[in-house]
Amino acid sequence: MKSKKGLMVLTAVVFLFAISFVYAQPQDVYDLKIEGGKFPPVNFSHAKHSTDYKVDCKVCHHKEADPKVKAQKCTDCHDPAEVKNGAPKAMDAYHKNCIECHKKEVEAGKTAPTKCNECHKRG
Repeated sequence: MKSKKGLMVLTAVVFLFAISFVYAQPQDVYDLKIEGGKFPPVNFSHAKHSTDYKVDCKVCHHKEADPKVKAQKCTDCHDPAEVKNGAPKAMDAYHKNCIECHKKEVEAGKTAPTKCNECHKRG
């Protein structure tokens, strides 16, 4: 009877450890949104782009990005409402990077969203 109880306790501990490990992982999927935007936020997966698609960090985080330093939020430099210090508005920066890259992927025969409602999905 003791071994059965011990096995149940061990199983519970392993299960709780596994659950805590999963929930402790950094968030991978982000909602890219701009306050007051006309379209719903874009559901963006960092892992898909960096790991699966092998997009170089510098494509989004710019040439001065240091992988040892935590990346800033886009809106730290790209204001949602106006051009500041020569940096385009956030929406323009997202669209330039994302849409241009997606169009190149489609031209290369791959699948990537290029239309508004393919990224900005309603409900």
